[in-house]
Amino acid sequence: MDWDNARIFLAIYRVGTLRGAAALLQIDQATAGRRLAALESSLDARLFLRTPGGYVPTAAGELAFAAAERMEQAADQLQRQMQGLDHRLSGVVRVATSETVASYFIMEAIRRLHLQHPDIRIDLSTSIQISNLTRREADLAIRNVKPDNPDLIQRHLARKEVGLYASRSYLAAHGEPRPGTAFAGHTLVTYQQAVLPGWSDTFCGEPTGNGRVAIELNSGVMIIEAVAAGLGIGEIPTHMAPSYPDLVRIWPSRSEDYDLWLVMHGDLNRTARVRAVADAIIDVFEADK
Repeated sequence: MDWDNARIFLAIYRVGTLRGAAALLQIDQATAGRRLAALESSLDARLFLRTPGGYVPTAAGELAFAAAERMEQAADQLQRQMQGLDHRLSGVVRVATSETVASYFIMEAIRRLHLQHPDIRIDLSTSIQISNLTRREADLAIRNVKPDNPDLIQRHLARKEVGLYASRSYLAAHGEPRPGTAFAGHTLVTYQQAVLPGWSDTFCGEPTGNGRVAIELNSGVMIIEAVAAGLGIGEIPTHMAPSYPDLVRIWPSRSEDYDLWLVMHGDLNRTARVRAVADAIIDVFEADK
């Protein structure tokens, strides 16, 4: 069973389309199709039903997924262990975090890192979704959820808070909301439900049921921009708000705390370039305190 073919099979299984799998693996769609056909031929089994809605695994496909996933785990473990022996301060380190953390903390960490180690290149991915470190979607991640996987090493970086904000122009036109009214008569800026289900149910402990959602977004930075543009009231990290002079905090006594954790796989803890990036990130958060 060719591992390259199995890798493509896993991508198709996870995203459900040939096009999506090819984009995920950064290969040509025709190549992905040929690899899948080769795998099905070698196994003498149909692994997917081709439907208008995408590729649906057959019973054989479900069995193949379990075996291919074990191959993936073994390959990833081997690569992590070999990286753990790497003492070079050069090469690529993949970092995953949210846009807000990246813009406020990680860019400064990368700037400091390159002053000391210019041969380390950062591959930075920004998303609210949590990267899977075990499957090597990233080498390092900054998360607001403490991981429970025993294979992962974590370090608490900071405790931050979000507060309620609106622009001066919005408040001039609509006034401040009154506590206990569930934002009656006001418009709100929130995350898309598909991205963070239930996020917009309350803002800093206040139910939002009487408010009207003006815009839903999948980006923390875009939420700040939308609130600053006067589109409505939103929750914003308090340490970022001073960068937007037009923002005014509403109900300053109300806030919600969240924690930030630096997470890496234990096999990479002794990789020199990964350790250097982790130390740069830690230094920036320590300086911020």
